[in-house]
Amino acid sequence: MRFRNSRLRTKIIALLLSLAALWVFAAWVTLREGVNLLWVSQLDNAVVSPSEPLLVELQRERRLSIIQLGDGTFRSRKDLEAQRKQADRAIATFEEAASSSVVDWATDDDGAKRVTDVFRRLDTLKTTRQAVDAGRMNRVQATDAYADVIDSIYRLYGSVATLDDKIVAKDIRTLLALSRAREVLAREDALLAGALAEGRLTAAEHTQFAETVGAWRILAEQAAAELPDSEKAAYDKLAASTTFNRLRELETRLVEQDASMESVPFGADQWKTASERALADFNALVLSAGDRLVDRAVPVAVGVVVRLLLAGGLGLIAVIASIVLSITTARTLLAQLQKLRDAAHELSNERLPRLVERIGHGEEVDLAREAPSLDFGDDEIGQVGQAFNTMQRTAVSVAAEQAELRRSIRDILLSLARRTQGLVHRQLTVLDVMERRETDPEELKELFRLDHLAIRMRRNAENLIVLSGSSPARTWRRSVPMVDVVRGALAEVEDYTRVTLMPMGDVVLLGRAVGDVVHLLAELIENAVSFSPPYTTVEVRGQLVANGYVVEIEDRGLGMKPEDLVAANERIADPPEFRITGTARLGLYVVSRLAGRHGIQVVLKSSPYGGTTVVALLPQQLVQLGDQPEEGDEPTRLPRRKAVATATRPAASTTVRRLTVAPPRRSAEQAPERERVLPEPRRARPEPAPAPEYTPSGLPLRVPQANLAPALRDEAPAARPNPEEDDDERSPEEIRAMMGSLQSGTNLGRTEAAKIMDGLKGEQPGGDT
Repeated sequence: MRFRNSRLRTKIIALLLSLAALWVFAAWVTLREGVNLLWVSQLDNAVVSPSEPLLVELQRERRLSIIQLGDGTFRSRKDLEAQRKQADRAIATFEEAASSSVVDWATDDDGAKRVTDVFRRLDTLKTTRQAVDAGRMNRVQATDAYADVIDSIYRLYGSVATLDDKIVAKDIRTLLALSRAREVLAREDALLAGALAEGRLTAAEHTQFAETVGAWRILAEQAAAELPDSEKAAYDKLAASTTFNRLRELETRLVEQDASMESVPFGADQWKTASERALADFNALVLSAGDRLVDRAVPVAVGVVVRLLLAGGLGLIAVIASIVLSITTARTLLAQLQKLRDAAHELSNERLPRLVERIGHGEEVDLAREAPSLDFGDDEIGQVGQAFNTMQRTAVSVAAEQAELRRSIRDILLSLARRTQGLVHRQLTVLDVMERRETDPEELKELFRLDHLAIRMRRNAENLIVLSGSSPARTWRRSVPMVDVVRGALAEVEDYTRVTLMPMGDVVLLGRAVGDVVHLLAELIENAVSFSPPYTTVEVRGQLVANGYVVEIEDRGLGMKPEDLVAANERIADPPEFRITGTARLGLYVVSRLAGRHGIQVVLKSSPYGGTTVVALLPQQLVQLGDQPEEGDEPTRLPRRKAVATATRPAASTTVRRLTVAPPRRSAEQAPERERVLPEPRRARPEPAPAPEYTPSGLPLRVPQANLAPALRDEAPAARPNPEEDDDERSPEEIRAMMGSLQSGTNLGRTEAAKIMDGLKGEQPGGDT
């Protein structure tokens, strides 16, 4: 499975290696025959050729040794000594040739053992000779002792006949069998020559003689049956000759004679003439057959050499040509594939994304010029290139359709958002009118709740506008204090009572960024409130830094995993293209779009309290100190409405006083707590208001009629009557004065609020949509 997934170059190299391995195998099979022929030739020169004279000399020494054991005359002793010297010279020549390094290379382990066995048997000749000279062994024992040495040489011949050609190897084994039959015949001659020299044949020697006669005849007949036709005819001629007939006649006479007679029915001269002539003719047959076998083996050797040349030389040439052809073909193939790969990568990684992006932006593109067809010829790779061209055209067409679909979806989102925004604006207008007319505190409280929900609906509509790629219509021409910007963001958060607003510093935000910053902070604050337990608080703080203004939003929730923080920061820093399927974290997408519009850096990190801290860095171009307003005007304060609950503690001042309100209906125009500067009435100084009570998060609790207009407060009685007391104690004049004061104060407040609203609407050309 791993090789299937490997590279093309690796597969080609593996194919070439397989081809080379196949050639090596074929060459070795042929070369092995040549090497075998070479080793057989070396063994014939180093072992077989020197051993043939050795066999003859050992056979002669054996015959004379047995004769010496028979008569013990001086003449036989002298002939034996001369023969032993000749045998020693033949042994020395054989040992010198068989001990060469060529024999070690040419023989295997079995052949080496047989050569060693021949050397060991030859070393026993000294002991055998001493025993013969001392008369410690009889003729049968001497015959067996010399037979052991000669048999080891014949076993060595068996390891030489290892040619791969079956016919030649068979003929060699057949000739070895004939030579072995001649050796048995020579053993028979030696045994009987000793008996004739002594003049008697013991029963044991008679038995051994009979066994030897049967052995050589059987060996000769079996070997002759395996001879080729030409050699078989020569053997049959030899077997039917007068010499062999005379030998068989003498053997038959002696075998048929009673063994107890211990005599030989013929003379020594008769046996010597018949045996020597038979052995000579037999040896001539074997040698001539060997010469003819060599002649037949020459074509076999030539065939081995020819096959070696064909398999080795021509095969090597074919392998080299295949390698060269494979390399050139592989280079061409790889070059075409690399060209196709590079073109595919360029299209998929560069041209096609740019083309899709341009199509997504609504540009008209020339597909033939931007994504031209690739030309790779008409071969198989060219067909792959044509298929790739078809895929390319299909991909571009699908990309164009997808881009058109996304544009349509964005237009739909933008249309729905604009319509929703218009409806929310009308709803806020209606709520504003109702709030102005309503005097019941409980009803005002419910109306302000509806006002707050409408503001959140407006933010959701603006989210759709941001997702569609457009900008919300809310804009400001003048700077706004940062504290009012944060309060405007709090006004768009549902659970704003859990938010603790820390000091923000005397800093103003440029009007062109107010709407987006309010929206961005509202998203971050609502995310912190939503993902933290309801009994915890969320702190919002801000301060000037070297690179701008930092707003920190810290919750006390469960926090995020490190990999989730990294993913969220990457999503904010580099927002992906908006897709319908990616609805898991739309808030982060909106934040990233709003932050990217003004160069704001938003980073999420772990909080020491276990939650998450969001750091929003506003660049220096968007903020100014409070004493340096934009265009020489005082910073614009976000408008405020009548409060449902009182806010922070009133500031100490002799000329102005601060009125704070609870969450209003408009995020960028009004905040949960906003300040309004009102002129101090010329009436008597009002009594200090009682200290308000606060929620755990720091927001004030509403105290009914705690912030009455000064006129109403002055005209009101010093102490409220006990509700349980009888109202009949008040005179009609007092009741009329109280109602008149209430009506005049209400009218005055509405008139001043309407003037402030008209002035702010004149400063916002876009207005609320």
